[in-house]
Amino acid sequence: MINTIIFDIGNVLVDFDWDGFMSRKFPGADKNLIAKLDEDVWGSGRWDRLDAGDDPEKVFKSIVDYDPEHESELRKIFADVGETLRSRPATPVWLKELKSRSLPGGSQGENYRLLYLSNYSRYVMKANPEVLDFLPLLDGGVFSCDVKLIKPDPKIYETIAEKYKLIPSECVFIDDLEKNIKAAKNFGFHGIQFLNLKQAQDDLNKFLKESK
Repeated sequence: MINTIIFDIGNVLVDFDWDGFMSRKFPGADKNLIAKLDEDVWGSGRWDRLDAGDDPEKVFKSIVDYDPEHESELRKIFADVGETLRSRPATPVWLKELKSRSLPGGSQGENYRLLYLSNYSRYVMKANPEVLDFLPLLDGGVFSCDVKLIKPDPKIYETIAEKYKLIPSECVFIDDLEKNIKAAKNFGFHGIQFLNLKQAQDDLNKFLKESK
């Protein structure tokens, strides 16, 4: 029986709109420039090091060193990166509804445990703290930057399981990236890939009903 639901955050509980952010920061920019800046930031795992807890200044230096010609544009991205994230009004509604459900066959007052497991950096948290205002509705979780591991590294799934004494077969993990779901399943969690809110809610409700 499932007793724990684990959520990714970006593009699951909050919107992560990189393309829209880039369009707003560089209106009318040549598409080749945008593609180059995208590659500067995301290529070869450079941004992943931020999520893994590396020093932000060192991460930024590595990105600029890769493309010093576009340092001014990269500085603008780094300074305003908190704008990539937007709250989803549906998130607290969804979490409160799940928390209100009693576990099938559980003792009275026993509800689902809700956790988060997210690739997230302290730098981005500080840049936009308000977007995480739903965290008190959850029962805890793991940020990649705090454990210096990022999904889909198998060790990060082991870390959350050990921290909360989880039995993997009693947990379902929701993430927007297939590779992260695959790794979670390999560890022993059940998995649902988030494509859109209605689909994820429907899939989760069906799964919880069938796993009673």
